[in-house]
Amino acid sequence: MAAGRIFVGVGGWTFEPWRGTFYPKGLKKDAELGYMAERLTAIEINGTFYRGQKPETFAKWGAEAPEGFQFPLKASRFTTSRRVLAEGAESIAKFWDTKPTTLGDKLGPILWQLPATKRFDKDDIAAFLKLLPARVDGIRLRHVIEAGHESFADPAFIELLGNAEGEVAQVILDDPDHPTLADVTADFVYLRLERSREDVETGYPDDELDAWAERLKIYAAGGVPADLPSLTGSKPAKTPRDVYCFFISGAKVRNPAGAMAMIERVGR
Repeated sequence: MAAGRIFVGVGGWTFEPWRGTFYPKGLKKDAELGYMAERLTAIEINGTFYRGQKPETFAKWGAEAPEGFQFPLKASRFTTSRRVLAEGAESIAKFWDTKPTTLGDKLGPILWQLPATKRFDKDDIAAFLKLLPARVDGIRLRHVIEAGHESFADPAFIELLGNAEGEVAQVILDDPDHPTLADVTADFVYLRLERSREDVETGYPDDELDAWAERLKIYAAGGVPADLPSLTGSKPAKTPRDVYCFFISGAKVRNPAGAMAMIERVGR
C-alpha cells in the first residue's frame, strides 16, 4: 500500500533574517518565493489572516511554485477572533470571495487559528464546523483548526471534527505551551513544529528530526505514532493520508534549514 504525500515547509517567505542565511546575498525580493518553492514542498500563508488577497495574487503565487507544491492558507482573523464562531458566516463568505481557489490543486488546507483565550464550547464549535464548505468552485477543501486553549483537550472536540461533513483536522503541535495531541480526524494530518532553537543549525537536533521524520512516515502510511499522546485512543482505518509539516515560530531564522533537513529524511 502506497503512503500518502508528505509536504514540509515554513510560514511565509518574507523574513529579513533569512536574507544572507537561507537566501543568497543579492537575491531579489521578488525571486524569493520561487527560490524557496524549489527547496521546500509547501509554504503556510499568513498574510490571508490579516487581509483579503486578490485572485491575481493567488494566481501569481501559484505560477511561481512547481507542480505538486502546496499553499495552506490561514483564514481571516475576522472570523476566528469572534466570541461566537457560529456567527461568522458572512466573514467566511468574504474569505471565499477573494478566490483562494485560484490556486487550484496548489491550494492546501485552510487553517482556522483560534485565539489562545477561546474556550471550547461544544455547541459553538459544532455550529462553526457546519459553516465550513466541503467544496468551493468545484475544488475539494481541507480544513484544520488550531485551538490553543487547554479546554479543547476534550474527546468531544475530536469527535466533532471526525463527524464534520468535510475533512477537518486538528493541528498537532510540538510547542512548549500546549499539549501534543495526536488524534486523527481526517484524511490528512497537519503538524506545526514550534521548538526550533537558534543554537542548532537546523533548529531541531538530529535525533529529534529523526524522531519526527519517523512519525510523519507513520502518519503517511495510515498509522498513528505510538509515542504521541491521544485524547481518544482511537485507531483510524489504516489508509494512506497526506501529511503537512511546518517549522513555525521558535528560532524562525533556523526554520528553512529545519524544513530542508526534514525533506532529506522523508523524501521529496
